[in-house]
Amino acid sequence: MESLAGKVGVITGGAGGIGSAIGRRFAQEGMKVVLADVLADPLGAAVDALTDEGFDATGVVTDVTDYGSVENLAKEAVARYGAVHVVCNNAGTGSVSEGYIWDHDLADWQWGFDVNVLGVIHGIKAFVPILLEQGEGHVVNTCSGNGGFAPIAKGAMGGPATAVYPMTKAAVLCLTESLYSHLQMAGSEVTASVLFPSGFLNTGIWESWRNRPNKYAPTQARANPPQTLDAVVDRLETVGVHVSFTPLEQVAAQVVDGLLEGRFWMIGATSQGDDIVTRKAASIVSRENPDYLVDLLEKSAASAAQPPSGDNK
Repeated sequence: MESLAGKVGVITGGAGGIGSAIGRRFAQEGMKVVLADVLADPLGAAVDALTDEGFDATGVVTDVTDYGSVENLAKEAVARYGAVHVVCNNAGTGSVSEGYIWDHDLADWQWGFDVNVLGVIHGIKAFVPILLEQGEGHVVNTCSGNGGFAPIAKGAMGGPATAVYPMTKAAVLCLTESLYSHLQMAGSEVTASVLFPSGFLNTGIWESWRNRPNKYAPTQARANPPQTLDAVVDRLETVGVHVSFTPLEQVAAQVVDGLLEGRFWMIGATSQGDDIVTRKAASIVSRENPDYLVDLLEKSAASAAQPPSGDNK
């Protein structure tokens, strides 16, 4: 895209965190913004914050786990603005299970998959036909270093290996690669990117359990109390890992720069991530065991009181 001015951007998970930051940056670029979120009150506040500053923004309460709700979002966006040019499938949950993978609560798997994976699928299904008919548009799917670099949370999200969240984000990467390829095969001008927010982010995803829907209520007793961001930071710094938060505005800038430069990989500088990707690729081509996982597990175990422990997400 040569310019974003006058374009229409739709962002799921837009009431806070990364989504809100992207929405604000889009508005500053002269875009018309549609914020979508399952939480009505925070969504209204986010939209009001933009409109009070004179930006053209609207909000649509949307549950990305429900295709009908996402389809309604698409219809509302087109009805209001006549077109959609950028779709950010950004809504996500930090669903994490306690214990070893074979002990995970099935409700945690379902919640994580429905929001983080099926939510992106719903966004693709509802919006890409609109973009194709227009002959222009761009899809940005939010991934994570936990899913794209290595299937491990490095102790940051509750234990040495928290499988649910990384699994869903790895699926988002695969989905986006497939979407990009299919759009190329179709000869379309529509394209796609995958966003890897760089660094440690202060967003509500760390405490997703606070807004966990009843339909995904845990079916097993929890061994540990709910996770908080402060507790995560304290645990990491106890073992000498200094936590420095990446400004959310920096993540939003990754998206804008990526759109203007036509980049598939919307990712900032991250030496640790680059190292993991390099070691992972080397492990694959050499057919050697993934020693990089062992290194990460050792670092992670130092920050945990016991083998895989978790939170109440």
